[in-house]
Amino acid sequence: MSEYDYIVVGAGSAGCVLANRLSANPGTRVLLVEAGGKDSSFLIHMPGGLSKIIPPENEHATNWCFWTEPQKHLDGRRLYWPRGRVIGGSSSINGMVYIRGHASDYDRWAQMGCTGWSWDDILPYFRRSETSERGADDYHGGDGPLHTGRRSQPSPLVDAFIKAAAEAGHPVTDDFNGAQFEGAGRYDSTIKDGERWSAAKGYLKPILDRPNLDVLTDVLVERVTLSGRQATGIAYLKNGKAETATARETIVCGGAVNSPQLLMLSGIGPAAHLAEHGIAVVHDAPDVGGNLQDHLDMLVQWTCTQPITLNKNAGFHNKLLALGNWVLRRDGSGAYMPTPAGAFLSTRPGLAAPDIQIHFMPVLGEPHGRGTLGHQHGYAMHMCQLRPESRGTIRLQSADPTAHPAIDPNYLSAPGDLETLLAGIEIARNIGRMPALAPFRGKEVWPGEGVTAREDIVTALKAWGETIYHPIGTCRMGADERAVVDTRLAVRGVSGLRVVDASVMPALISGNTNAPTIAIAEKAADMILADARQALAA
Repeated sequence: MSEYDYIVVGAGSAGCVLANRLSANPGTRVLLVEAGGKDSSFLIHMPGGLSKIIPPENEHATNWCFWTEPQKHLDGRRLYWPRGRVIGGSSSINGMVYIRGHASDYDRWAQMGCTGWSWDDILPYFRRSETSERGADDYHGGDGPLHTGRRSQPSPLVDAFIKAAAEAGHPVTDDFNGAQFEGAGRYDSTIKDGERWSAAKGYLKPILDRPNLDVLTDVLVERVTLSGRQATGIAYLKNGKAETATARETIVCGGAVNSPQLLMLSGIGPAAHLAEHGIAVVHDAPDVGGNLQDHLDMLVQWTCTQPITLNKNAGFHNKLLALGNWVLRRDGSGAYMPTPAGAFLSTRPGLAAPDIQIHFMPVLGEPHGRGTLGHQHGYAMHMCQLRPESRGTIRLQSADPTAHPAIDPNYLSAPGDLETLLAGIEIARNIGRMPALAPFRGKEVWPGEGVTAREDIVTALKAWGETIYHPIGTCRMGADERAVVDTRLAVRGVSGLRVVDASVMPALISGNTNAPTIAIAEKAADMILADARQALAA
């Protein structure tokens, strides 16, 4: 088929959801296209395999391996941005932490003009998407495609971290996605029976035999095709050959980097910027590629006095044992996510919601996203600011669709972000000083023993700060005329075109962004189908 009812561009977290929900009616023809290949690598399905997929030096085929522009406030460094280029998108390469965020995040969206996107509006879609090991209740779903689990690798370090947070005066919670968000506890994960449960595994794999669904991999979409201001489909390259496909509606699901890039390549974006690259302007949309937000991550880590961390897998023999354990039993360190616990905490009294997140890892890691695992045992707290004020951009570097866009998160451009991060670093260091961690605590590796002066911590922060992989906002949803998409995720100024992914978030949520992206897609599917029914009845 080359004529469809819907074309979904990008088989990531949102695209897999839409392919499933839109093709449920056998009379509806759907095309799903993905720039990457199939999710056949065992490194995807083994949770511990992400240590080989994520690092930049590995240049794994499932990863776009983006780099930012030099960051003015981070010593001019380029930061590494891994994003999924494979069936399942970033849900096939992420850290598998299942977090929805704080209820106030979505109420804030509604207050910003996004009617229909409050917490009460979005919670039913979180529940619809989920089958939780906790069982169905007011917060969790019991029969959704996305399996979420509580199973966590046993570790005295994890227990000690949670106890240390309590000793430092912070609350403890049993469920970050339940009644109590704030506090320290174990994360739920998108893992089932020792395997990663990506959006592809939950939503796409079970429906691949539907005759009304076509899935194309290794496809580079060059642009959305338009007739005037009406989207008609896509132009793409497959095996070096130019092809087109048409549809009643085209839905872009490329994520915070690729979605604005594709809109701009199609003539939808800031007019002056498009003209610089010789692209004919179809619709002057100044905010396409703007409003870029991300969680900047700071690493606080210690050596460990006991040989009980994931650093034991540095040796070749132990790596083989871990792999064999997973292959034969779906057990061992390869069967668990590397961030079993964490915390959502407030840096000062009176906040409506926590403003920092901690990911606790029982491993001593390399800086800057490197995957090299050393033999020295240790543990780490990754700490990020949840609601940064800094804003960045995605811009084209050329009109060539194969060229990566220019990514400029503009980290720490808002002065208040630095202050929150400094306060968060002190909170993490204070937890690390608590008696519960004393049996394991070696020397502090970062910021480092004796590094206490503000200027020295700032220097270390600028040298070590990294993304924790949560970019959003570049096709902002809103009720105002400058918003890229309206509250039904339809692109303003163009008919028959929507964006459905993390790029539509007007503001960052408090936590990891995969679960919210899936919920957004679930809600979008309902809206798309409702609009189709209304058009048919008209």
